[in-house]
Amino acid sequence: MRAFQLVGWRQPPELREVPVPEPGPGQVLVKVAGAGACHSDLHIMQAPAPPPGFTDLPLTLGHENAGWVERLGPGVTGFAPGDPVIVYGSWGCGICANCRQGQENYCRQRAGQGPGLGGGHDGGMAEYLLIPAARYLIPLGVLDPRQAAPLSDAGLTSYHAVKRSLHLLGPGSTAVVIGAGGLGQMTIQILRALSAATTVVAVDTDAGKLETAKRMGADEALLSGDEAIARIKDMTAQQGAQLVLDMVGVDPTLRMAAQVARMLGHLTIVGLGGGALPVDFSSPPHECSVAAPYWGSLTDLMEVITLAQQEKIKVLVEHFPLQRANEAYQLLHDGRIQGRAVITPHG
Repeated sequence: MRAFQLVGWRQPPELREVPVPEPGPGQVLVKVAGAGACHSDLHIMQAPAPPPGFTDLPLTLGHENAGWVERLGPGVTGFAPGDPVIVYGSWGCGICANCRQGQENYCRQRAGQGPGLGGGHDGGMAEYLLIPAARYLIPLGVLDPRQAAPLSDAGLTSYHAVKRSLHLLGPGSTAVVIGAGGLGQMTIQILRALSAATTVVAVDTDAGKLETAKRMGADEALLSGDEAIARIKDMTAQQGAQLVLDMVGVDPTLRMAAQVARMLGHLTIVGLGGGALPVDFSSPPHECSVAAPYWGSLTDLMEVITLAQQEKIKVLVEHFPLQRANEAYQLLHDGRIQGRAVITPHG
């Protein structure tokens, strides 16, 4: 089968021929319909050496995956060949207390060091993907797996980031989403779905992405800068927003996040831009909690799929065949993907 693999650090990935894996006891082979291209993949490609938790090269990329069950290993029940499924990508040990509660994203043995898909194990940018345990598969029902693949990260990460702060939201509340790319677009929709009374503000440097953000449900769409900060302050009676979600994570966006957050609010860092949040006695505001959530739980993903099935959230998707995967990543790097790029190994 064909697989899009990283073969060297700071080298472009290559399309290579590799054997089709055979599912062993408890395992499932999935025929990949779609594999999302994510900014975190770019960080992996540009790394000078293996990040923590990564195996030796070559490594098949792709941690946002959906497809159809191809073959079941001995002992697997609950699924049948042809079933459309989405793959939960943060694979934990399955034994620690967090894993047993479905929070494999916070596995105590692996400590969020990228051991799952596209990290410690081959990912889904290939014609077939071997899943180590059936518990990582969630039925898609009526959803098209070519469209649904980004829900397993862009949807899940956004949902988990919003859900932890729902107690702060409601009538009169404000949520600011910094970065209106694929992840930000999902976050805006999830805020609309989970807290309809919240005023949602999108901030970005790209006017086109802000137009998309408005279509996705943002009440305000502001070009990044001092005027955006002043506008958010005016909207909130100079108090700042109850929830600020930085989907970018570079120095300028983190500075803005600290400026528009409020006392007793939440400042949530989702983006992997590598910036540092300025912290002193008065910034962020007093008792503003700062968190950097990592993906989400298995049950979170089940809830995300339900929202998609109810048509309360959707993913803007641009499809690319496997042989154009490098092109998709270049467009992503250049900021020219409006929603999410999805690699489709089977067309």
